[in-house]
Amino acid sequence: MFYEPVRDDHGLPFNPFKSICVPRPIGWITTLDLQGRVNLAPYSQFQNLGFDPPFVMFSASGGDQHTPRNARLTGEFVCNMATYELREAVNVTAQAVPAEESEPELAGLEMLPSRLVKPPRVARSPVHMECRYHSSVMLPTRAPGISVEIVIGEVVGVHIRDDALTPEGRLDVTRIRPLARMGYLDYTAVDTVFTMPPIGSAERRLSRGMEGRPLRSAGVPAAVPAAVPAAVPDDVPGG
Repeated sequence: MFYEPVRDDHGLPFNPFKSICVPRPIGWITTLDLQGRVNLAPYSQFQNLGFDPPFVMFSASGGDQHTPRNARLTGEFVCNMATYELREAVNVTAQAVPAEESEPELAGLEMLPSRLVKPPRVARSPVHMECRYHSSVMLPTRAPGISVEIVIGEVVGVHIRDDALTPEGRLDVTRIRPLARMGYLDYTAVDTVFTMPPIGSAERRLSRGMEGRPLRSAGVPAAVPAAVPAAVPDDVPGG
């Protein structure tokens, strides 16, 4: 079959697009608003971007949602790993509730303080990434007045629970079973892992990249910092 998304002419009872881009990890994002109220929500349009330094992104559509707005205004957020064990709590926090209602309280979740940022962490989650807001990218939609906001943040701190690691020092993903979104109303969890080393003349370099080892550990010079722009006097428009 062939269809054009702009025409939505696939002829199927359900749109297949989100079932093609699978599985998608879930970013379970904690933020604080300007009043200090905690917001917790899952985003399945979530992924890492690079690894030295590590960045992550999540995207939100459907108006000015609490999570992207909080990240933008406060400059911080936390990614909590969603797992199969926590699936019901993830679903509870996906509800649209007023800002004054606490999603962690609705889901019965204990929260822990972070080290480098103010938003707290989900205590039962085995992995947390503390992030500082970097930028947003806005994408258009075909719905009038609605856009998609892609929020990008730099990971500045990582927490991994001791029992989430194997004796060899690897994340034990088949034990913690990270949750992922499929299409339709479906989810999956990581239950199977297999190893397939790269081949060819660049095997060593590819292996390091696949592992995510920092480039500087391989002898690659660190990027030269961008020049700091000159200060703008307060009386200059836009300063």
